[in-house]
Amino acid sequence: MKVPLLDLKAQHESIRAEIAEALARVIDDQQFVMGPAVEGLERELAMALDVPHAIGCASGTDALLLPLRALEGKATDEVVVPAFTFFATAGAVWNSGLVPVFCDVDPLSFNVDASTVEPALSPRTRVVVPVHLFGQMARMEELVRLAESRDVLLLEDAAQAIGASRSIEGRSRAAGSVGWAGAFSFFPTKNLGGFGDGGLVTTHDAALAERLRKLRVHGGRQMYHHEMVGTNSRLDALQAAVLSVKLRHLEAWTEGRRRNAALYGEGLADVPELLLPVEEEGARHVYNQYTVRARRRDELRTFLEREGIGSGIYYPVPLHLQPCFEGLGYQRGDFPVSETLCEQVLSLPIYPELGRERVQRVVAAIRAFYGHDD
Repeated sequence: MKVPLLDLKAQHESIRAEIAEALARVIDDQQFVMGPAVEGLERELAMALDVPHAIGCASGTDALLLPLRALEGKATDEVVVPAFTFFATAGAVWNSGLVPVFCDVDPLSFNVDASTVEPALSPRTRVVVPVHLFGQMARMEELVRLAESRDVLLLEDAAQAIGASRSIEGRSRAAGSVGWAGAFSFFPTKNLGGFGDGGLVTTHDAALAERLRKLRVHGGRQMYHHEMVGTNSRLDALQAAVLSVKLRHLEAWTEGRRRNAALYGEGLADVPELLLPVEEEGARHVYNQYTVRARRRDELRTFLEREGIGSGIYYPVPLHLQPCFEGLGYQRGDFPVSETLCEQVLSLPIYPELGRERVQRVVAAIRAFYGHDD
């Protein structure tokens, strides 16, 4: 039995008719840019995430870039980002004209926390970008206190974490609803994925929301009148229609991912060569990826590939060692946790349609590789 890392076709088959109907409405209306489909999705997501403002844009990368552009910062202003995350987090900082400053991450959650961020702060720090990596929120309660004490903003990178939540001061808060702004991606492999690129920015700040709505359409709300230099970062109506359908199924799909994660936990808990993902107390992990730390990671991956089992390495090179950031002056050894994670992490299939039998197939193969096949 082959087990791919991801199977988007299985998900689509379950909602094919709903998607076709939603797309047909947009095609019949011939409103492909902005319009009712985008406005409807923005309202739905604002309600689901408990935020007053949700602004669609062209990609998850732009969802990070646009709030940073809205700051109109100086070229010397700094933005703290984790060394262990997807490139877009730091790339957006660079492309906004600000300076990315890297920090290490917690070895169990893979996220930044106050203890990893604080050493990276300076008088030039304007923003900290906590990434809710692989689907679990960072410890925002700590980061909010730190940010307030140092007068910096928090831009949540929630690209992998839609539906994740965390108990903060006795209240469940959604990823993307706590900081100054939150950034989401609708890339097809995300838990809520479209038929191409798409993104969303969330915020409680009405003035920021207004600036974002202008920035995504060349800097003005009225056509041919430009109050600032913006860009073209509109969410396509066809994508919005697809996402509105999928949003109705997101909770069920999330529970499917969580069930699969529990099955992995039951089957692999006694394998000492692995360190399994940890769901922190008060947090709801949505498992965009199920990422383990594995001894002999590369050998394990090769073995799984021979067994017809997909896996992924997210991420093989920490950001501070990427060639494009060489000029920032970082060296190997600066962020030892991030560097070690890049040598050990392996993501296993976790999509909701996976099911018990295929999870057990993956578990059996891993146990056999490490000689724990009983």
